Amino acid sequence: MASATTKINEYFLEFLKVDDTSGLGLYKELINALGLLGLNVNDVRGQGYDNGSNMKGKHQGVQKRLLEINPRALYMPCACHSLNFTLCDMAKSCSKAITFFGVVQRIYILFSSSTKRWQLLLDNVPNLTIKSLCNTRWESRIKSVQAIRYQAAQLRKALLELQRTSSDDPKTKSDAKSLVAALGNFEFLVGMVIWHDILFTINMVSKKLQSEFMCIDVTLKQIEGAISFFKKYRDDGFTSSVNVAKSIACDMDIEHVFPVKRHVIRKKHFDETNDMEENNQMGEAQAVAEESFRVKYFLVMIDVAVNSLTTRFDELKSFGSIFGFLFNSKKLKSLDETDLRRCCTNFAKTFSHEKIREMLT
Repeated sequence: MASATTKINEYFLEFLKVDDTSGLGLYKELINALGLLGLNVNDVRGQGYDNGSNMKGKHQGVQKRLLEINPRALYMPCACHSLNFTLCDMAKSCSKAITFFGVVQRIYILFSSSTKRWQLLLDNVPNLTIKSLCNTRWESRIKSVQAIRYQAAQLRKALLELQRTSSDDPKTKSDAKSLVAALGNFEFLVGMVIWHDILFTINMVSKKLQSEFMCIDVTLKQIEGAISFFKKYRDDGFTSSVNVAKSIACDMDIEHVFPVKRHVIRKKHFDETNDMEENNQMGEAQAVAEESFRVKYFLVMIDVAVNSLTTRFDELKSFGSIFGFLFNSKKLKSLDETDLRRCCTNFAKTFSHEKIREMLT
C-alpha cells in the first residue's frame, strides 16, 4: 500500500448542451457524455443532484434511471439545495409568511427602479443593503431582512421622504405610503425578528455545508443542530421575538401591540359598558390577536421547518447506516469484532450487483 496520503478532489469536466430537460432526456445526455469520456457507467458509485423532479424523481428521474442499470450508483441529494427547499417550505407555509417576503421584495423594487431612489435609500440606510429575493439564493434574503431588522427606523424614514418628494409620481407615492404602513405594523416587525433569527441560523449551517472538506457525519450533525434549534426556538423564540420587536417599535415611535379588527362603535347609554371595561375588552382582543399570530404563523412555520428538515435529509441519514463505521478512526476503533463484521457485511451487500461483489481487504 502506498505511503502517500490519499486525497479526494472534485473536478469540473464540461458543460453539456441540453435540449430535452425531462428525466429521460437528461439521463440519455448523461450516459452519452460518460461514454464519450471513456467512463464506464458501471463504475459509478454515487450520484448527486438538486431536488428537481426531473433529477431526483423516484419513478422517472435521472437518479432512478441510473439506479436501474447500476444499483451501486447511490443517490444523494444536494444538502445545500435541500436546506434551501426547507426555507422555501417555510416561506410558503402560511399567508402571513408569503406577505412578509412580498413586502421585502416590494421595498427592493421600489428603490431599485431608479438611481435617484436608490441613492435616497443609501443616504438613509448606509450600512446594509436590501437585495432582490431569489428562491435558490437564500443568502439574499438574510441580507435583506438583516438590513430591515437593524435599520427599520431609517428605512421607514427613507420611505416617508420618498412619499413626500414624489408628488409628480402618484404610483411611487402610493407604493411608498403602503410600505410605510407595512413597516408600521407590529405584526410585520415581529415577523421580521423571527425571520432574521431563522435565516441567520440556517445561513450559518448552509455556509458550513458548502465547505469542500465537509463530510457526511459532520453534515448530519449540522442538520441535527438545526432541528434542535427549531425545537428550542418553538418553546421560547416567540416571546423573545415579541420583546425585541417592542424595542424596535419604541425606537420607531409606533404602537407595539398586535392589531385587532375594528368594530363599529355606537353611542353608549349611561348604564352600558364603561371605559375601564372597554379597555379590558380591547386588551383581551389584543391578547387573542397575539395568540392567533403565534399559533397560525409562528408555530406553523417552525413545525414545517422541523418536518421538512427531517424528511428531506432522511436519504442522507441512510448513508450513515452504510458508511457510518468509516466516518472517522475513533468510530472505527470503537467497534468490536462482531459489530465490525456486521458493518463490513452490510457495506459489501450494498455494493454487490449481479454476482459482482466489491472486495474488502
